[in-house]
Amino acid sequence: MSYEYYGRYHKDSCIFRKRRREKLKFFKAIIIFTLFVLVLSACGKSSFKNESKEATASVETTLAEAVKKPNKKSDEIQFYLPFGFEIKDESPNNIILKNGSKTYILFNNPQENEESDVVYKATAAQYEDLDVKKEFKQDKKLGFVIIKQMDADLNELTVGIGGTKITTQVKTSSLKNEAIVMTQIVSSVENN
Repeated sequence: MSYEYYGRYHKDSCIFRKRRREKLKFFKAIIIFTLFVLVLSACGKSSFKNESKEATASVETTLAEAVKKPNKKSDEIQFYLPFGFEIKDESPNNIILKNGSKTYILFNNPQENEESDVVYKATAAQYEDLDVKKEFKQDKKLGFVIIKQMDADLNELTVGIGGTKITTQVKTSSLKNEAIVMTQIVSSVENN
């Protein structure tokens, strides 16, 4: 074997090893990137189970807090509305509220007191199966939260006390915050 042939073989072998190392680096980079994306997507999505538990706990906690002072008045009731909320429409038992692009329906049955379970039972009976249905009894009040998962990231949330309830559609990641605000509104309702 001549030196010339050996040198060419050695060069080809080095080039082959170099290309192989580059391919391995490329595949390692792809694997690391894929794992990174999977971890980020898992962290970014809210678990319905966890979020609904937090929403339920926040309703119970908010019911035990001091009631917000009413700052809005309609024909039948007066109630607290947080900043950003406005009344869009009114009928005898329903008030349509807006906060940005979100719509809320505030329902009040003046015949039922804060201990009544009529609205709770009627609301729960509207659905074949519910993902969350929980009631709380505190200080002569029957509070409740009902959540129906509509699709992967959209839920129908209803929070109520006695004869009053409020309903909206909400993303899973916003269940807890919406539940707190909705409980504040419902607990502040006073019949005229």
